[in-house]
Amino acid sequence: MEKKNLVKRILMSLFGVIICAISVGIFKIAALGVDPFQSFMAGLDALVPIKFGTLYVIANAVLFIFMLIFDRHYIGIATFINLFLLGYITQFTYEFLQTVIVEPAIWVRVLCLVVGVVIICFGSAFYMTADLGVSTYDAVALIIVNTWKRGKFQYVRIITDVVCVLLGVALFLISGGAARDIITIAGVGTIITAFFMGPLIEFFNVYCARPILNK
Repeated sequence: MEKKNLVKRILMSLFGVIICAISVGIFKIAALGVDPFQSFMAGLDALVPIKFGTLYVIANAVLFIFMLIFDRHYIGIATFINLFLLGYITQFTYEFLQTVIVEPAIWVRVLCLVVGVVIICFGSAFYMTADLGVSTYDAVALIIVNTWKRGKFQYVRIITDVVCVLLGVALFLISGGAARDIITIAGVGTIITAFFMGPLIEFFNVYCARPILNK
């Protein structure tokens, strides 16, 4: 890979992760559910008295050790960008938006959800097209399928997503969260991000990320 192309890919990875992190902050403001891994992180965040950014690094460091042990070839620059930046940017975005959008009406929350979905798909397209490693969570399903030869990716990914959501809800309830508030971490946003983002990511791949990479 020539140097100029590598620099472009690194910048695309960095841009993609930052955009995805901002989108998670918007999802949290919407309070209508976040993506499956963030459901787990939300439950963990409710239980553990540590700032979200630091907690995100710790949780992903554990998964990073899993990657080191079982298959290191999924580790790339984007893995570290995701590990060290996403949690802190999400924390900053959420805390900032809380000062701007105070006690939002339901239509504002729905609007935030729609904006969050579009933005996370846009960021994911850049992050994926750059192809410089995967996040520690994404690596789990890939290792189970490609390294351990257990099942097909789409089914394994659904299982890991469901496990994350169930763990997140369990941790949230253990922390003292009310059952009526479960929708804030496992709601319609969770369903959309788990099952319906593919076409929109591909749209941004075709019309934004790939043209920029190949320009």
